[in-house]
Amino acid sequence: MSIETSKSGEEWLTVQEAAKLTSYHAEYLRLLIREGKIAARKFGPVWAINKSSLLTYLKSAEKSSDKRHGPR
Repeated sequence: MSIETSKSGEEWLTVQEAAKLTSYHAEYLRLLIREGKIAARKFGPVWAINKSSLLTYLKSAEKSSDKRHGPR
């Protein structure tokens, strides 16, 4: 179940949902959030990741010559 904001129509995923979508570990996603590589915000007690930001990061990771950063 994704979190969606009514104002802007942006789609937000919980860290666990993003982990399932990308095959990244939840801790790695939290690292990306802390480093500012993907957009995230808190909805109450839950951290959520902006889906379009995550997809943009995935595209750039796939193009990277360092294949450690791409999804499995």
